[in-house]
Amino acid sequence: MLKNYFKIAFRNLWKNKVFSGVNMAGLALGIAAFVLILEYISFEKSVNGFHTNLPTLYRMLWQNKAGEVWPDMAPAVATLMKQQFPEVKNYCRVVDNSISGIVSASDGKNRLSPKAFRETDVAYADASFFTLFTFPLVEGDAATALTRPNTVAVSESYARKYFGDAKALGQLVTMNNQFGTTPFTVSAVYADMPQNSDMQFGMVFSLQTLANPANLNGNGWARLDSFDGAYLMTYLQLPTGTDYRKLEDKFDALKKKIRPQEENRMVLQPAANIHLGASLSDSYPTTGKLAFVYLLGGIAVLILAIAWFNYINLSTAGALKRAKEVGVRKVVGAGQQQLIGQFLGESFLLNLLGFGLAILLISGLQTVFNDLIKKDLSLSILTSNGFWLIGLGLLLFGALASGGYTAFALSSFQPLQTLKGAFGNSAKGGALRKSLVVFQFSVSVVLIICTFVLYRQLQFMQNQNLGLRLDQRVVIHGPEVGKDDSFQARTSAFQHELEQLPYIKSFSSTGTVPGNFYNFSTSGIVKQNPQAEADKIVYSMGFIDHRYLTTYGIALAAGRNFLTTECEAGYVKSGKLMVNETGARRLGFPSAADAVGKIINWGQAFEIVGVVKDYHHQSLRQAIDPIIFMPSHYGNWLTIQLGTDQIQTKMAALERLYKATYPGNPFEFFFVDENYNKQYQTEQQYGKIFVTASLLAIFIACLGLFGLATFMTEQRTKEIGVRKVLGASVGSIVTLLSKDFMKLVLVAFLIASPIAWYATREWLQNFEYKIDLEWWVFALAGGAAILVALATISFQSIKAALTNPVSSLRSE
Repeated sequence: MLKNYFKIAFRNLWKNKVFSGVNMAGLALGIAAFVLILEYISFEKSVNGFHTNLPTLYRMLWQNKAGEVWPDMAPAVATLMKQQFPEVKNYCRVVDNSISGIVSASDGKNRLSPKAFRETDVAYADASFFTLFTFPLVEGDAATALTRPNTVAVSESYARKYFGDAKALGQLVTMNNQFGTTPFTVSAVYADMPQNSDMQFGMVFSLQTLANPANLNGNGWARLDSFDGAYLMTYLQLPTGTDYRKLEDKFDALKKKIRPQEENRMVLQPAANIHLGASLSDSYPTTGKLAFVYLLGGIAVLILAIAWFNYINLSTAGALKRAKEVGVRKVVGAGQQQLIGQFLGESFLLNLLGFGLAILLISGLQTVFNDLIKKDLSLSILTSNGFWLIGLGLLLFGALASGGYTAFALSSFQPLQTLKGAFGNSAKGGALRKSLVVFQFSVSVVLIICTFVLYRQLQFMQNQNLGLRLDQRVVIHGPEVGKDDSFQARTSAFQHELEQLPYIKSFSSTGTVPGNFYNFSTSGIVKQNPQAEADKIVYSMGFIDHRYLTTYGIALAAGRNFLTTECEAGYVKSGKLMVNETGARRLGFPSAADAVGKIINWGQAFEIVGVVKDYHHQSLRQAIDPIIFMPSHYGNWLTIQLGTDQIQTKMAALERLYKATYPGNPFEFFFVDENYNKQYQTEQQYGKIFVTASLLAIFIACLGLFGLATFMTEQRTKEIGVRKVLGASVGSIVTLLSKDFMKLVLVAFLIASPIAWYATREWLQNFEYKIDLEWWVFALAGGAAILVALATISFQSIKAALTNPVSSLRSE
C-alpha cells in the first residue's frame, strides 16, 4: 500500500512538472535559508557553553542610579570579596584591554628574534584562569601555569608563530607595552580557544607580574591593591545553588560601610548571559546581540513559511483537477484515510526532494554565508548542541501542515461535489489562495522597506559632515620597543624627517584618533563655583599635539590651539587644556567664547585656552561626547596626511624611515576613513542579510505567483480564445489576467507599510543622528514589489494572449 502511494505520488508530481518544479524550487530555497540561519543561531547559543564551571561563574558589574551598567572593576575588589564573603569560592581577574603591545621572542641565547609582532589578542589573568575556565592545556599544569609573576601561557598557534617546531615551554618572550619592556617565561601551552568563545587570547600573561611596582612603569593606577583604577573584569565562582541576588545586597552593604560616598551599586551577571543576555530587556552588557539572533530566526521562519504557502496555494489551485480523481476513487470504495495517506505521501515526497536539493544548495552557499556573517560554520554545528532536533521538528511540522490542509480538505468532500469540482470553484478555496498571496508579498514588502531604510541610514552616516576630514589620512602605530633614553631624541629626528618630505601635507602624534575610543574617561572636572552634581559628569579625555586640528581639518569655535611648548611640557606642567563645544556646555559655560581663559579644576587648576568645534569623533549612533583635550608631544598614533597618487611608493619610503628610527618595531598602519567606517560593520552586515532575505522572499513568492498565473491561464483558455475572436487586444487580455493579482499585491503593500514603518522607526531610535522616514521610500518599495509581481504574471499572460484563438477553442 505504502509503495503504491509513493508510486502514484511520483506519477502525479511528474505529470504536473511546472507545479512540482515551482514547489520544489521554493521549498529548497526556503529550507536552505532556514538551515543556514539555524547554523548561525545554533552557534550563537553555543558561545561559552563549553565551560564546565559556567553555571557557577558570575561577572561583577557596576550599575549607576540611571540603570547604566559597565564591567570595569578595580583590582582590589575581588580580593576583598573573597576575604569577606564565604559564598565567593574563587575569583579570576582578567585584563583584556589597554595592554596590547609588541611581543618579541628570544632565540635561546638571549638575543631577540628579528621577528616582532604587535599583539592585541592578549590578556593578563590570575592563576585561577585555567581552572575556572575550560581551556585545555597541551603542556604545563593548569593550577600553577600563572601562579608566578613574569610567566605566560601561549596558545598552540602562537607557539608555532614564535618558536616554530621548537618546544615552547621554558622559552622567553618580551612584552613591550605601557608597562615597559618586561620578560616572560612560557609556563604553559593551551589549545587554541574555540571559535564559540568570547575570550580569544593568543597569550595569557600572569597578572601577578603587576604586583611588583617595578613592572608598572609608573602606571600606579594598575596596582593590584588599588580600589581606584577600574581597568579589569572580575569573575567570581559561587557554590552551586547560591542566590546571587542576596549576595549583591551583601556587596552593597559592605560598599556603603567602606565607601559611603560611592553611589554606584555592584551587581552580578551570570556568565551564561554574558554573550546574549537573559532576555531582550536585559540591560547588562553583552558581547553578542540577542535581538539579532531573534531577527534572523524570524526571517528564517518567514522565508520557510512563504515556501510552504506556495505549496498550499498551488495545491488548492490545482484542486479542481484532483477533485474529480478524488470523486472517482471514493465511488470505487477508497476511504478518507487512504486519500489522506495518498496526499500526505505526495507532500512528504515533494518536501523530501526539496530537502535533498536544499542540502546541495547549502553545500554550495556555505562559504558565501560564512563570509557574510564572518564565522566559519558548517552543518556540524547543528549536531553539536541538539539544534538539529528543533530544525527537523519544524521541517516535519511544516511538511505535515502544508500537505495536511489539502489532504484533509480534498478527502472530506462528497463524491458528487468533487466530481462537479465544487472545491476548486468554492469561494473558500479562492479566499485562502488570496490570503496566502497577500501574506507572502506583505513579508516581502516589509523586508524591502527595511532594506531601503537601513541602507539610507548607512549612507547618511557615512556621508554626513563629521566636522573633520578623514580621507587621505593614514595612521601609523607608534613604537613600543626601544623606549630608552634616546627615544625622545629619535622621535624628534623622525618628525623632522617627515617635515622634509614633500608629499606629506601634515602629520600629528596623538593618543587617540577619530573612529577609536579616547585615551580614557573620567569625572570630577568642574569649573569654579560649579553646579550641584557637576563632579559626576563624565568627560572623554584625549592627548593631542599642536598639529591635530590642522591634520584633521577640525575648526576652533573660540580661543587658540595648543602651542608647541605646551605640548612638550604636557598638560600637568603647562596647566592648559582645550574642550569641545559640548564639553564647554557641560562645564556650565553659556558659550564657547565665555569658556576661553576660564579656570577648571581637576586635581589642580587648568586654563581653557581654546574651544574646539563639535565633531564626530565616534560613530553617529551616539551623541557627541564632552571632550577635554590634553597637550602632548608624543602619542601612540601618528596620523599623516598624504596625496592620493603613488600611495604604495610613499608608504614604502615611510616604512624604511620608521624601521631605521625604531628598529625591532613592526610597521603597521591603517587608513582613517576605512577604520572609521568599521564602526558601521553591524549595519553593513544587517544590510547584506536584509538584501539577501528580501530577494529570496520575493523570489519564492514570485515562484508561487508564476504557478498560480499558469494555473489561472489554463483555466481561462476558452474565455481568452472567445475574447480574441470578438476583437479583444493583447493589452486588454493581459490586464484582465493580471488585475486580480495586482490587487492582492496592493493589499499586501497596504498591510506591510505600517508594520515596516513601526519596525524601522524603532530601529532608528538606536541612533542619535538618523534619517527621516519619508513616504517615497515606502512608495518605492511597494512599486518595486508590484513591478516584480507584474513581470512574473505578464510572462504567462502575454503568452496566453498571443496564442492563436483557434488552437485554444479547438483544444476545448
